[in-house]
Amino acid sequence: VQLQASGGGLVQPGGSLRLSCIASGSRFRLYDMSWYRQAPGKERELVAHITPEFYINYEDFARGRFTISRDNAKNTVALQMNNLKPEDTAVYHCVAEEYSPAGIQRGEFWGPGTLVTVSS
Repeated sequence: VQLQASGGGLVQPGGSLRLSCIASGSRFRLYDMSWYRQAPGKERELVAHITPEFYINYEDFARGRFTISRDNAKNTVALQMNNLKPEDTAVYHCVAEEYSPAGIQRGEFWGPGTLVTVSS
């Protein structure tokens, strides 16, 4: 599956951005979808995750400010980011994972990412 994220850019602290990621193929509804980010000089970290059943999980720094959503009809996953902080500056990647009914990962796919810069 190919993933393409968009929506990044430069925003002032306290501002908002909406990232979107579109996936190719016909199996999108079966994928666990996540947003990860990697800031300069830091390790990659999970931001938010949504399952095929629409269960959602956020990392602590994202909870209350970020909202993940998916539209299976459009093969898209979005990340609405509000009250952005300079420490949110990073490249944001969408990730698709497919699992077997037994919970074994069958595949993991990464998109090229979109840069979010929070600065005044």
